[in-house]
Amino acid sequence: MKVLAILPVLLAGLAVSATPLIQDAVENICQGETRIVSEGFIGKDKSVKTTTLSCPDMVPTLVSRQTVPPVNVTNVCGTKCNTNCFLPSGGGPDPNECHVIADALRYESEHTGAIFQVNNTNTTNVITMQFRSCKTFFLNQDLGPLAYCRTDWANLVDYIAPNCQAAQNAHGGNCVAQDQRWFVQVQHV
Repeated sequence: MKVLAILPVLLAGLAVSATPLIQDAVENICQGETRIVSEGFIGKDKSVKTTTLSCPDMVPTLVSRQTVPPVNVTNVCGTKCNTNCFLPSGGGPDPNECHVIADALRYESEHTGAIFQVNNTNTTNVITMQFRSCKTFFLNQDLGPLAYCRTDWANLVDYIAPNCQAAQNAHGGNCVAQDQRWFVQVQHV
């Protein structure tokens, strides 16, 4: 359980300047190599890059707390998470650029669907969004698939980006589900 509590902090401490480096961060919790499943652009102007990554198998210590994988998709929309800002200050994402991602998520919520699914199989378990200096990702740490609301993700991006900056002695941050099944991270690229 302690591994799960420090995982987001470990990921935050890694250099993350491009999608391959996000993959490197994800590989620390995977057994095997991550791969890009799909890439595209979302939002009204199609300006936000989205990438779906796969992690073949989660490290056993991360999932050992669960004995039976769930059969159905678990909807975690509206569930609470705990915000953490990454220390020390400097190098946080531009909140205005992060807001473009949040707006793209809200646009997709209205035009594509309010809920998206993130599996935790060898097909997908990480979705990233990037616009200029801002990158955010949703990581499913559960044994089974999770469904999450695009507007919830947008709200987290709009909260974390301006509140985890140099003024707060931070450089980005995340919000980890209280049961640690998932987290959303916001950082500088």
